[in-house]
Amino acid sequence: MSPSNVPRSIVSMQLLTRLASEHGMSASDCLWGTGVSPEALADAHTEVLPAQELQLVRNIVARIGYLPALGLAAGARYHLSVYGVWGFALATSPTPRALAQVATRYLDLSFAFIRFSLRFDDGAPCVLMDDTGIADDVQQFLLERDFAAMVNAMTEVMPGASPFQSVHFRCAEPAYVTQFVELCGLRPQFGMPDNAVFLKPEYLDTVLPQGNELVSRACEDYCRRLLARKRKRVGMSARVRDRLLQTPNNMPDIEALAAELHMAPRSLRRRLQEEGTSFRALTEEVRQALAEEMLKTAKLKLDEIAERLGYAESASFIHAFKRWTGQSPTAFRRAHAR
Repeated sequence: MSPSNVPRSIVSMQLLTRLASEHGMSASDCLWGTGVSPEALADAHTEVLPAQELQLVRNIVARIGYLPALGLAAGARYHLSVYGVWGFALATSPTPRALAQVATRYLDLSFAFIRFSLRFDDGAPCVLMDDTGIADDVQQFLLERDFAAMVNAMTEVMPGASPFQSVHFRCAEPAYVTQFVELCGLRPQFGMPDNAVFLKPEYLDTVLPQGNELVSRACEDYCRRLLARKRKRVGMSARVRDRLLQTPNNMPDIEALAAELHMAPRSLRRRLQEEGTSFRALTEEVRQALAEEMLKTAKLKLDEIAERLGYAESASFIHAFKRWTGQSPTAFRRAHAR
């Protein structure tokens, strides 16, 4: 999956440029081809596109990528405080489960190029790290950076805990494997089918020391509005999302929607992939967002919610909701009762 095209803060480019400068690389060399001026780099209010940050990463890797574990060193600089409201929403999450759901739902407010997603395999929580669609020359750097940043976030909200059950990477074992061990507290397995972090199930609903459900909910609300504003500037995915929201109980399939947009289904798929998403992902995103909103605010029975979301029976809706969140709709409603 390709990286998102949602505008992001310049802060990540600042962090990477400082790292590169410590190894003798000038700011102008870092910024070559990015379209970002030194003045814009110095302004914390500047927003850039992921493609601009990706060019900066490419410049750095081309110049000093020979340094062992450069990506891990970069990721160590990403603390929750650099992410703004998204980081604050994570810091105040009441449980790791809630943190993971907020983190993945609003991932486009972070600096990640890796697409993180939370899945439950037979009840076991697993964070998948999808690096497909990222160019080979920067793939390893970004995988290391975003993995290290994720570990940093979990360490900050769960100081002293050991939440990882196992860590898998598709790449071959590097010579600096001990630095992975120092970072996450166990030796990862390399040459595996997927990049994935398996969490200990008992940690998922642990009460976090800085957790504050009211504050976290307010932050998540802000994240939702902020991301919606940012995505309005992102073309095709915004149009598809808006169309799906019009008839959530009877969503068109990709062939019908492509016909409405006067384009071939293949072209629509390609456009969505270029924007870091897919038709299926948008369909599930819309259904999940509407389901959560109805469970929180509407006094509807589960079969009524299922019908409004286009499910033939409530069992299908319940199964999908558990796959999205790891919780049943009833448990979610109870947890968000006001």
